Amino acid sequence: MSSPQEITAGARPARPVPLIIAVLILADIVSAFEASMMYNALPRILTEFHTTPVGASWVLTSFMLVAAASASVCGRLGDVYGRRNVIIVLLLVSLVGSIVSITTGTLGGIIAGRAIQGVSGGILPLCFGMARETLPEKRVPVATALIAGAAMLAAASGNIISGALIDNFSWHYIFVVAAVVALVSAVSCTLLPRSTTPVRTGRVGWFGSVLFAPAIALVLYGVNESRHWGWIDPRSVGCVGGGLLLLLLWAWRELRSDTPMINLRLFTERKIALTMLATAVLAIGPLGATGFLLQIIMQTPKDAPVGLGLSATDAGWVSFCIAIFGFLLSPVSGRIAAKAGARQSLIIGSAFGAVNALAIALLHSTLTGLIFSTVFLTVATSFILSSLPTLIIEEAPARNTSEATGLNVVVRTAFSSVGTSVATLLLSMSVVAGTHFSTRGAYLSVFTLIGACSLAALALAFLIRPGVRAPAVPAPVPSDA
Repeated sequence: MSSPQEITAGARPARPVPLIIAVLILADIVSAFEASMMYNALPRILTEFHTTPVGASWVLTSFMLVAAASASVCGRLGDVYGRRNVIIVLLLVSLVGSIVSITTGTLGGIIAGRAIQGVSGGILPLCFGMARETLPEKRVPVATALIAGAAMLAAASGNIISGALIDNFSWHYIFVVAAVVALVSAVSCTLLPRSTTPVRTGRVGWFGSVLFAPAIALVLYGVNESRHWGWIDPRSVGCVGGGLLLLLLWAWRELRSDTPMINLRLFTERKIALTMLATAVLAIGPLGATGFLLQIIMQTPKDAPVGLGLSATDAGWVSFCIAIFGFLLSPVSGRIAAKAGARQSLIIGSAFGAVNALAIALLHSTLTGLIFSTVFLTVATSFILSSLPTLIIEEAPARNTSEATGLNVVVRTAFSSVGTSVATLLLSMSVVAGTHFSTRGAYLSVFTLIGACSLAALALAFLIRPGVRAPAVPAPVPSDA
């Protein structure tokens, strides 16, 4: 039997379509901005609190770990209890995180506040689910593309805004801006239609969230810290291995549960499984290693084998302008997905990712050449980020939209960290004697990695069957026992 969303897929929404999309974009901007807003503040954190780079990095790591867990758990809660309600709660909790970071006056307090802010990582999949629930079916691909593109633009603007606040005021005002934006967004979300999904009165499998969150946190923490510890360090192996064991235990438990937090039976579907694999390889390459690599190239001194000698501010502006171009492209990807299916958008994005790898390998020695090659990356990123959630939406039952797209966000986050760590390892394997500058050969190996990942994703995209969702995977029926 079809769900209420599936029955009313083509119905007129209770609010104007532009209003719904604008509110969802505003909500998603909060999460994306908070993810990147503290990068420029790290030097000030180091000096003000007399801490080490590892200690200061927890300002970023604490947010990332909680955001990854929130993306999966809160997506499911939104599917169960109403996405609008959960979005508003997450925005208000994020506001509390900003207040904690401002008022404590200690590094530990900032880290705690950032961890609380991390719950906003669950907003993106909830926005995807809300778009599917409230918009006419033909508008969903474009809306999904715009939401994904806005996240990319907001992440790039985080560095620009935070840099201006640090230079003219203090790093404390970053949290003031984040708090105001979260409050405005929470109020705006009250304009969204109430969920048409009936609240389920059955119990929720909370064991899944209790086990899944620390499992993901352990894996991501081990991968993230491997850049400092090394991949074969017992701490890296212990964290990643322990997290993977917990994930296996979690998967076994969820498959046996009548009321799982995440219905893993969804991912036995061919289209969803291939989309997750494509997400993983793209996150390692174009979405992970490339962004990290571009900043290294732009900010490395000109006397290094590879480097353009830009300041952090100039590099930030270059990234921001490129992100604007990507956001403007996002409706194009959405329209292609609406007419030809998201598979076609993924094929285009993966192909441009491979072209970008070749172009940046040939043209990275000048700023003009780097910007030219990055245009290909922007096209790739815009099409990839909009196609992945749309592919999930095309296949997953409407009642599981946020749950499924949330796990896709977790996969992307986890493997982006892997991509950054692998790229760092490759660059460190070959350096100029007496310096910390990587050789051209080291950069070439990273370019090759990016190209190989893009081609692998292209192959996976061709294996995905075109078309919309197959018959719904039934949710587990609670037993009478």
